[in-house]
Amino acid sequence: MTRKKSGFLTFIFSLLPGAGEMYMGFMKQGVTLMGAFFLLVFLSSWLNIGPLLFVLPVLWFYSFFHVHNLRSMPDEEFYAVEDDYLFHLNQVLPENLNLNKKARNILAVVLIVIGLGVLGNNLLDFLAWVLPSHLFDWYWELAHALPRLVVAALCVLGGIWLIRGKKRELDGQESSGGEQP
Repeated sequence: MTRKKSGFLTFIFSLLPGAGEMYMGFMKQGVTLMGAFFLLVFLSSWLNIGPLLFVLPVLWFYSFFHVHNLRSMPDEEFYAVEDDYLFHLNQVLPENLNLNKKARNILAVVLIVIGLGVLGNNLLDFLAWVLPSHLFDWYWELAHALPRLVVAALCVLGGIWLIRGKKRELDGQESSGGEQP
């Protein structure tokens, strides 16, 4: 059973996103927040996408205030809070991980792109010795720009997919005879 903890230690742990939630016994929430925070740090540095770092303060403040809001809850409310993943990963990824064909294809493409990126970066040193300098310079620029281009394309496609889904939802509401309460 999750129980309230020391106010001082709660404050100290709340300074690291996810650590405060884990200290208070909400492991799923804490791991999700900490994973998202450090995944953003990793992606922004690996892909050299500085603007991605603007999401970090939002995650940090959310985690900080979430921990202190949990701490200030009355006991009845605090004990009623269930530990769940921040992004409801338990609904996205079922326990047996039987993914449909579309999800498997997307996962396969992501793994192939990551594998090609790692392979390409590891080949850079070898190719410096083999390729003429003008071809190596071209390959080096491509190898460093490709991950950013892929992420940018995925962001654009994801935005289009979200807009189209919302448009379909709104069109469905109009054709069903009005607004839903």
